[in-house]
Amino acid sequence: MSVDPSAVIVAVATAASALVQGADIPAEIQDQVTSAIESFEAGAPETDKQVEDFVASLPEQVQDQAKQVVADTTDSVAAAIEPHLPEEALEALHPPESGPESAIAPAAPQSRPNAFGVAPVPQAPMLGPQPTATIGGVTLPSIPAILPGTGLAPIGAIAVFAPWLRKAGEICDGITAPVLAALYSAENGFRFGATAPVSPVGAKGPGQFMPGTWREYGKDADGDGKVDILGIADPVMASGNLLCDNYKQIDDWKKRGLVQGDTLDLTIAAYNAGAGAVRRSGGMPSGSPDYENQTKPYVAKIRATEAAFSRLLSPFFGLGLGGASDVGNRVVDLAFKFLGLPYVWGGGNINGPSGGGFDCSGLTSYAVHAATGITLPRTSETQWHVGTEIPLEHARPGDLLFGNWQAGGPGHVAIYIGGGQMVHAPTTGDVVRVGTVFPDMKARRII
Repeated sequence: MSVDPSAVIVAVATAASALVQGADIPAEIQDQVTSAIESFEAGAPETDKQVEDFVASLPEQVQDQAKQVVADTTDSVAAAIEPHLPEEALEALHPPESGPESAIAPAAPQSRPNAFGVAPVPQAPMLGPQPTATIGGVTLPSIPAILPGTGLAPIGAIAVFAPWLRKAGEICDGITAPVLAALYSAENGFRFGATAPVSPVGAKGPGQFMPGTWREYGKDADGDGKVDILGIADPVMASGNLLCDNYKQIDDWKKRGLVQGDTLDLTIAAYNAGAGAVRRSGGMPSGSPDYENQTKPYVAKIRATEAAFSRLLSPFFGLGLGGASDVGNRVVDLAFKFLGLPYVWGGGNINGPSGGGFDCSGLTSYAVHAATGITLPRTSETQWHVGTEIPLEHARPGDLLFGNWQAGGPGHVAIYIGGGQMVHAPTTGDVVRVGTVFPDMKARRII
């Protein structure tokens, strides 16, 4: 897959930022350099647009050739600079695939995460258990949050948002911190501050508020004397209040028989399309292309990643997943330590990664043994014979999931985390990540 021209700019900017942060130079000079890097990176999305416009201006019969030249050139540049890039710059160069992004306003094109929105968390070489880092007195696992369809949500961003996500998640019973975190990941990737992208229709900040909605819900939540749509506290609390108001309104409509559907699903849909769209449709907004192509996928993405964000928030305030045993949670937490570690065929065992990574059964072997002392057989086929098979709908965090069935048994094994999601080492060229449970999977309870 070809690298976008702007991705090369982002990678270089991220690499430069990492060098600046690691250099022993005065803070004021660091600030000047970082500002210059931000300006350089800010031009990245425009680069893609300029290239697209240029290709489109060529005669139709040569456009395909021109696209191939652009792809070949950017790939060559990427290959040349990759050996010199730190881990975080490689992530910028090869970002995870993202699903459609939505907002209170109509969805904007997915843009790459800003490498400068939060204080960077030092990353150790990914060759074993990762050390922790501390921001503002909060101990962080130094792992990238690799989640399906969300882009890259830096753990540092979750750290600075966590206190306000927790506070907003306590406004009403229906809206929790993990729901807010999943929504903010979908909205704007936790990007905040002056460099946070603004949608084409003018939605701003990490909560992507339109001006009219912000006038109603924007308040000085942190007492700093200003109502900052681009900050952290004010938008998060505004989102919490808006969601809670919509949740109560929709719950009332349901009791009166005016709408049907899951209250939280409809509340998230209202954040994207407006409560009026829910009321007019009698439930999940439907019929309009915007509802079908933006709102419904938006709701599905947030609900799918809610459980993963519950796990990622747990170091900050002890969130757990319903139905999980302490040991099951421990199995998942141990696997989460290695998010982002490369897949290595035959890699890993009860002692941890080997050869620089894990394969699927190496990851399960390590996590289960470290949590329980149980030594599993080495392959997915032989692990299938341990424990007791249970219906997939009864799976809870820490259970093993098996799929990719072949003549000799399952060709893949993963760890269930809840919410239809699993953590696993997928295949060559990929990394340990969170993903959606495969349709053919079966569950076994080992513990």
